[in-house]
Amino acid sequence: MPRKETTCSRVKQAWHVIARMYNNEAVIHELTTTIGFVLLNIDAVEGTPSTSIAPLLGMEPTSLSRTLQTMEKKKLIVRKKDADDGRMVRILLTEKGRRKREISKNTVKDFNKDISDLIDAEKLTVFNEVVKQIAQLAEEKKFTINCKV
Repeated sequence: MPRKETTCSRVKQAWHVIARMYNNEAVIHELTTTIGFVLLNIDAVEGTPSTSIAPLLGMEPTSLSRTLQTMEKKKLIVRKKDADDGRMVRILLTEKGRRKREISKNTVKDFNKDISDLIDAEKLTVFNEVVKQIAQLAEEKKFTINCKV
């Protein structure tokens, strides 16, 4: 099968195009796509345990750690020990982080509206089910899917 026709290459190609689109918007607001998605996965009121964020995004903990350090330097977040469990660290949004989270949220909502305006709801439902199954398979195989090129 030619590389351009593999499921893996199509998913990767689509994500790269989407990521470039998001990065073009993010740079205007002094963000990155990764920071934007991390902001979206932090509870704006309660904060979120740092250990909960990486799995939500499919990130490695070391990558998240670097991203959180950058976000702290940009004053988007603060880390605070959990009041109930002192071993747990919560990631809380600063006021600046909340503003940037809204920008990220609106950008994602706008793009998803464009998608739903273009693609039939039934097709999107099937697409979302298929992508979820692919992600589950990859997780089960620990990212060792043999994509034949």
